[in-house]
Amino acid sequence: MQKELIDSISSIKNSKYRLEVLRALNEKKLLTPKEISKQVNLRLNHVSMTLSELKENDLVECVNDDSKRGRLYKIKPLGEKTLAWLNENV
Repeated sequence: MQKELIDSISSIKNSKYRLEVLRALNEKKLLTPKEISKQVNLRLNHVSMTLSELKENDLVECVNDDSKRGRLYKIKPLGEKTLAWLNENV
C-alpha cells in the first residue's frame, strides 16, 4: 500500500468529521460548505475547518478557489481511494 494512501486513511480515521464530509462529497460530487453542513448536520465552521484539512491532505479540491462565496468542493482520486478502502475494511 502506498504511503500517501496510508497517511490519508490515518487522517480520516482520526476524525469523524473528515469521514462524514468526505462521504457527503462522494455522494453528491460538487457541494458548497453550507450544503455539506446541512447534509451531515455539522456547524458551518466545523465543515470549513474540515474542508481545509482535507484539502491540505490532497483528498478534496475547491474548483473555484478564487470565489469568496459559493465555493464548490469535490473529492479527488486519493479521497475516493481512501473512502473505498475504509468502506471495505472498516
